[in-house]
Amino acid sequence: MSASRKIAFVGLGIMGRPMAVNLVKAGHDVTGFDLSQASIDAVIAAGGHGASSIADAVKDAEIVITMVPADPQVEKVILGEGGVLSSVRAGTLVIDMSSITPQTSIKVEAAAKEKGVRTLDAPVSGGEAGAVEAVLSIMVGGAAEDFAEAKPVFDSLGTTVIHVGPAGAGQTVKAANQLIVAVNIQVVAEAVVFLENAGVDLPAALDVLAGGLAGSTVLNRKKANMVDREFAPGFRIDLHHKDMGIVTAAARAVEAPLPVGSLVAQLVASARANGDGSLDHSALLRGVERLAGREVE
Repeated sequence: MSASRKIAFVGLGIMGRPMAVNLVKAGHDVTGFDLSQASIDAVIAAGGHGASSIADAVKDAEIVITMVPADPQVEKVILGEGGVLSSVRAGTLVIDMSSITPQTSIKVEAAAKEKGVRTLDAPVSGGEAGAVEAVLSIMVGGAAEDFAEAKPVFDSLGTTVIHVGPAGAGQTVKAANQLIVAVNIQVVAEAVVFLENAGVDLPAALDVLAGGLAGSTVLNRKKANMVDREFAPGFRIDLHHKDMGIVTAAARAVEAPLPVGSLVAQLVASARANGDGSLDHSALLRGVERLAGREVE
């Protein structure tokens, strides 16, 4: 076990709550804050502490981790009145593990530097299951020495932890990750409808596909959702829609073409427009079913 650190964890949602719990299990002194008292109680039940506000959570922290849905929440939680930077001590390391634009991460770094606070952007991949099992992939932007300090903490949360460059670089890599995941889910969904229309034993077909070159983490993680039509959110379509906006804007900024990605971004937007935004992103299958003329409840 790594040396215990005093950590404040702000944002205890689908991803943040199991991540905070895993930090407690690894021996860290964790204080959690969220708008949901039930989420705070889960951290307390695991052996951590609860806070009544962001200021209360971060006042004595060595490391602050934030995990919130999107750019506006990051700006409010870190930069806003009563937020992390108005309450934390100089020298503290603030790690934002949300998935946001690289520009916002750079903005946070600049504001933090003025207060003598260090930052890392460290978005994750692996979904709720990866968070629960502590097998996340973590892509980290920021100073190399700050990454080295945070590495033992990251190792309590994931199995692939890599420093990818300066501030904002983690978010750029995460955008690429979300592009690959969305396209992969869409193609798996299309294969599911194709196999069903052809009358093939779907579970058997997906099992054999998973063992060959067509195999992927997406297929392994999402095939049961698609077979059972069980779309309880591990990662909501609403959030993937946000992420596809990030990657298409970032790609335009660097003049990188996304012919397939742009189409899938529209299909994600269509799923959201059809009322599927609160479902797991494996529910892109429902969009393929609509195109196939099936009744979708």
